[in-house]
Amino acid sequence: MPREFRPALGDMLDAITGIECATAGKTFENYQGDWLLKHAVQRAIEIISEASRALPEDVKAIRPEVPWPQVRTIGNVLRHEYHGLSDRIIWGVVIDELPALKVAILALNEKLGSP
Repeated sequence: MPREFRPALGDMLDAITGIECATAGKTFENYQGDWLLKHAVQRAIEIISEASRALPEDVKAIRPEVPWPQVRTIGNVLRHEYHGLSDRIIWGVVIDELPALKVAILALNEKLGSP
């Protein structure tokens, strides 16, 4: 029996909300200089990445504007290529990518029913 995917949407939304709270009012320089903040954001992005793996293709197809393959693979980069991470790239994900992902997840929850 396939794994129920709706809790994964909730996990993704929780991680995005946590990142929003942790980074509210922060600048890139704040992020770059705060070891704990950087690692918390990176962990939350890993959770988003891992949770996205539970979404069936037909669910992801509802929101084709989301770069699902990149969402999925950023977790591997964070886990295995951490030594080459660019703070600027991760901050860009926080500022530029997560707001749109949040909109898509909220829309999926509305369409499919939240977990």
